[in-house]
Amino acid sequence: MGVSRSTIRGGMASVSEFLLGKKMIVAKSQKDMEKMRAVGELIAEVRETLRAMVTPGISTLELNAAAEKMMRDAGAVPTFIGYAPRGMVPFPFAICASVNEQVVHGFSTEKPLEEGDIISMDMACTLNGFVGDTATTVPVGTVDDDVLQLIRVTEECLGFAIEQCRPNRRLGDIGWAVQEHAEKHGYGIVRDYTGHGIGRRMHEAPQIPNYGRPGTKERIRAGYCFAIEPMLNMGTAETKTLADKWTVVTLDGKPSAHAEHTVAVTAEGPEILTLTKEQKAKINISNAKTAAT
Repeated sequence: MGVSRSTIRGGMASVSEFLLGKKMIVAKSQKDMEKMRAVGELIAEVRETLRAMVTPGISTLELNAAAEKMMRDAGAVPTFIGYAPRGMVPFPFAICASVNEQVVHGFSTEKPLEEGDIISMDMACTLNGFVGDTATTVPVGTVDDDVLQLIRVTEECLGFAIEQCRPNRRLGDIGWAVQEHAEKHGYGIVRDYTGHGIGRRMHEAPQIPNYGRPGTKERIRAGYCFAIEPMLNMGTAETKTLADKWTVVTLDGKPSAHAEHTVAVTAEGPEILTLTKEQKAKINISNAKTAAT
């Protein structure tokens, strides 16, 4: 779930996480990392199940119900349900289901998805005290080529950003990786909502905007865990929030795409935590083949 730029600044961290008035980025222990891997795999399974369910005629309420059931059946808690930062109305669903011009935080409804729609599904669950957070944008049936390109470039931005999650890089490098690629294609980069640190809470320090200058902001260290989540608009970067106080839409009504992974920074580089066991196995096979050549 993308965090509003004002949320972490508004005081979500505990008093123990302040140092000289600045919220600390909390590195995870090896034991913490094992729990992050477990919850990451679980929420990845939920994501891939929902991806396969997306078809013309299904409603976002059906997708939400399936997600909640999978989470609870696995012994996890849907992190989004009841989430209410800074006194907001509690979020009522297990997933954010954002269709077409909806950027993020969309409410599930009984309205069936239609051929040519796109749906961004953002979801998180808490298992054994740790949170996994992920998002993907999925075409509904056949969609226009320009919309498919928007989805593809958003996913590419996520990949470039993840590559920056290495010890001794800077947080500004992550935002710059997104910005540079998105601007090549002329897309609006949503600036009001950002990625974030993640661990025992969904939204921890630091905020990770999808724009920035390379070599700036805090130094990245092994043990940090980030939720990286570019949000790109076909047109303007400007957004507005609907009357439900949650759903964010593009100001010009053009489509928006969203992609997110929870990522751990290790001494060897980034480790994507929100992959299924099957996806991890494929990556390991690919890496082994590359090493053998």
